[in-house]
Amino acid sequence: MTHHMHRPKIALVGAGQIGGNLALMAAQKELGDVTLLDIPDLEGIAKGKALDIAQMSPIQGFDAGFKGTTNWDDIKGADVVIVTAGKPRKPGMSRDELLDVNVKIMKDVAVNVKKFCPEAFVVVVSNPLDAMVYALYKITGFNHQQVVGMAGVLDSGRFRYFVAEKLGVSIEDVTAFVLGGHGDDMVPVVQYCAVGGIPLNQMMKKEEIDKIVDRTRKAGGEIVALYKTGSAYYSPAAASITMVESYLRDKKRVLPAAAWLRGEYGLKDMFVGVPVVIGAGGVEKVIDAELSKDDRDALMKSASRVKELCVEVDKRL
Repeated sequence: MTHHMHRPKIALVGAGQIGGNLALMAAQKELGDVTLLDIPDLEGIAKGKALDIAQMSPIQGFDAGFKGTTNWDDIKGADVVIVTAGKPRKPGMSRDELLDVNVKIMKDVAVNVKKFCPEAFVVVVSNPLDAMVYALYKITGFNHQQVVGMAGVLDSGRFRYFVAEKLGVSIEDVTAFVLGGHGDDMVPVVQYCAVGGIPLNQMMKKEEIDKIVDRTRKAGGEIVALYKTGSAYYSPAAASITMVESYLRDKKRVLPAAAWLRGEYGLKDMFVGVPVVIGAGGVEKVIDAELSKDDRDALMKSASRVKELCVEVDKRL
């Protein structure tokens, strides 16, 4: 594999539906060489997806190396690690019921990531998101700039799609701003949402906006109910790749993500969704925007819920 040494190495921990789509999208953007890692029971899935996508590469014309493995040693020195390992939600299951099961998984992941990829930029996708990224951060003891949770890019994407669909305009010209924990109390900040730069509340009645806010909050559950066998995977994969691309190509994109807060928005010692700048330094900056009283209250409510989850995580570490 020496001829690939100059390419970034991307390790995908979890070769499930999100993992497979991450591998595909990373390769199509030629972000680097991809290793899919999963537990021994799923060795065939990890190897099969790697081989399947590798055989697609000559057809679509992207250059990337692929490997499926159950061996942590194979991701040694990765530049980026994206963690999707964990059980997905079943219909009617809350994100919090997942906590027990997924903290155990995250413990194992964090110990190995620390051992094999100490320099990596780590993006956590596993649910309950804010608690899982917190667990990994606590166990690894990594620099807070190298650990981030993917939720806001996805939630904003959902919000933007619903707005564009309702107004009959291009998704490209709708911007959204979603704060808070990745759960039913996330906070789409309407005053910072715009259509072609025009504030959303000039384009749409309050009732219509409220409906979209509500649908955005429940969007994950809407898909869980339709799939019946798991949760969303195309959109979370794409959202994660957006973040990773900004890191690897030093794009300095302003993206909502679960970042470690040290006083911004009056919050600290927790990961909560806020707008950040992602570049070669990882999470280079948290943007501390002014909020209305209602939005600030909503953010505090969401953050207190995240804090409760973090206390539960601490008990289990």
